[in-house]
Amino acid sequence: MHYPNGKKNNGFHQPSATNRSMGFSNRGMTLEEDINATNKFYRDTNKAVIHKKPTPVQVVNVHYPKRSAAVITEGYFKQPSTTDYNGVYRSRHIDFEAKETKNKTRFPLANIHAHQINHMKSILNHGGICFLIIRFSVYNETYYIPAETFFPFWDGQFNDGKKSIPYETIQNKGYKIPFHLQARVDYLAMIDQLYF
Repeated sequence: MHYPNGKKNNGFHQPSATNRSMGFSNRGMTLEEDINATNKFYRDTNKAVIHKKPTPVQVVNVHYPKRSAAVITEGYFKQPSTTDYNGVYRSRHIDFEAKETKNKTRFPLANIHAHQINHMKSILNHGGICFLIIRFSVYNETYYIPAETFFPFWDGQFNDGKKSIPYETIQNKGYKIPFHLQARVDYLAMIDQLYF
């Protein structure tokens, strides 16, 4: 895929099904799949309404190997995406970004983009609840990081040059989300703890 400026997205990508860790906590699932299952459980139990935001893509080339199966061979993002998920919980707007990394020692800040940070700051300014969910797939650990906690690390990269957050810092500053059978990534439990 290409961003609107025509550049390829060479940043973060999800691991393929053959590369994924098959540990207990995610049982081979990606973070996105776990969050989508969690959000479905929230909706089914009428706890919250949270959805993944679709990213608008302009299709440029399509290959038709047979009449019933079209394959998109080239496409461009129409506009930069904001965050991955949003919705409503306990009358508050919820907005968050989810990232998964195979890195054992740090979370690279290159996984996040400036327009996403601007969006998150805007959500906070309007009274919404905004955060990141970061999974270290090699450890099968998932963390809830409030946006307010994340911003100093983002801003710091432009001052002292640190381009990542150490794993130990995320352990200390974030909130580990335990795996549950139905709400696999029960981030609402963290929101209850911090806001309600």
